[in-house]
Amino acid sequence: MAAAFRTKLRKRIDSFLKPSTSKIDYIPLPLQDQPTASEGNQTGAEEENRVPVDPILRTSLERALVKKLDRSLMPVLFCMIILNYLDRNALPNARVQGIEKDIGLKGEEFNTAISALFIGYITLQVPSNLFLTRVRPSVYLPICMCLWGIVSASTAFVGSFHGLAMTRFLIGFLEAPFFPGALFLLSSWYTREELATRTAVLFSGNLLSGAFGGLVGASVQFGLNNVFGLRSWQWLFMLEGSATVILSLIAFFVLPDFPSTTRWLSEQERILAIERLQKSNGSSETGQRSLIAGFLMTIRDYKVWILSAIILTKTTAAAVSSFIPTLVATFEYGKIQSLLMVAPPYLFATIASLATSISSDKRGERCYHLAAPLAIGVIGFIIAAITTGLVPRYAALFLILGGVYGGFDVAIAWVSSTLPAPAEKRATALALTNMVGNTPQIFAPYLYDKRTGPRYVPAMTANAAFLFASIGFAILLRLCLVRENRKLDAGEMAEEEPVKDTEGAKLVGSFRYVL
Repeated sequence: MAAAFRTKLRKRIDSFLKPSTSKIDYIPLPLQDQPTASEGNQTGAEEENRVPVDPILRTSLERALVKKLDRSLMPVLFCMIILNYLDRNALPNARVQGIEKDIGLKGEEFNTAISALFIGYITLQVPSNLFLTRVRPSVYLPICMCLWGIVSASTAFVGSFHGLAMTRFLIGFLEAPFFPGALFLLSSWYTREELATRTAVLFSGNLLSGAFGGLVGASVQFGLNNVFGLRSWQWLFMLEGSATVILSLIAFFVLPDFPSTTRWLSEQERILAIERLQKSNGSSETGQRSLIAGFLMTIRDYKVWILSAIILTKTTAAAVSSFIPTLVATFEYGKIQSLLMVAPPYLFATIASLATSISSDKRGERCYHLAAPLAIGVIGFIIAAITTGLVPRYAALFLILGGVYGGFDVAIAWVSSTLPAPAEKRATALALTNMVGNTPQIFAPYLYDKRTGPRYVPAMTANAAFLFASIGFAILLRLCLVRENRKLDAGEMAEEEPVKDTEGAKLVGSFRYVL
């Protein structure tokens, strides 16, 4: 059994190291609703693999394919993102358990440690996602996960601010490939009409990690504090980091690659997976572009920067998630009660996120499904700023998390549906918007100065203003896309600007931007 495991492991590593020859999700296959003259000359095997022209049968096969993806791709990514955010947010829970006192943190050193993670996090995102278009996600992402799990577990043994800051930086650096990589992988399998719901399911893992983090923290505080001479926060880092390493080994064998290279699909399923993305994305392109070309195409598109502004302003306000345990602690309950009270607002945010995204996909609309939750978040921040009463302030946490995260998945799906092709451009756009969006996480922790507690009026006021700005950028993008759709209706949409010798993807057929 051990020999078989080593053989399979060697094959996986060899396949990862070989240059990628896949076309990601665009290959030169004729769409089956446009029969070609050569169809009459197909062999029996080709006829068996060909996607049926009959729309009813084709729809049935497509539904079966989507269900297969939902059973295989989504569960492993969902579990991976839970541990991704558990490791990232372990430090705020460790603060409640006494890490500041135990390692002698002073002044703003805790906030600096929070910021250190995001310095590493934004550094690698764009190059990593471009690299992902050339390698196997089923190998690359689990390797990154295993490494950040090891570093996270080692945080249990830091004894100073400098050691804590260094481990946080490394965790951010190693976590950077995962979230934009997972989004790119989803957009390589699901159509624009399916993406918001799947993004919401994926990101609900983040929200549930906020709930689980509090429950795990409370359990560790109750059952493991001072066991074998280790403090509860040390056990927290070791347990969560070890779970991450174990899951990374499982993901190495079950995470799929791209449609044209995934082996557990039949040839017919691979063709169907590629064709339906071509139709949804409005592109019939073939082949790969250079990574530099994909990057230049992205930064020259004004829509990328409006999307980045939406996510940047919204994510600045979302930095409050790193301080939810601190805000709950202002209610002056014990450590265990405070950690348990973190869970319900995150569970509410999970439900709000899923409901908003499902509605967005069903109605084919993004802007208003993004703006409405953000407006609710504004109300939550205002309430939190003006009162210290237990009931209204705790209710404000529900509005804040539900508002900030209720439309997050819609915003991410809007990136993929607005910039669907080519693959290199989509990968860059997803990473770039996420990178720009997380940049404020470097300075946002300093808004929560202890001297402004327990109401933290400067932070709450700034967050309300950032959400209001995000609503404005969403409306601006909608107006721009309305104009672009009018050009498409009039047949005036030209090809994108060439980048050196490479032309941009041409939008063809019935493609229209999702508003």
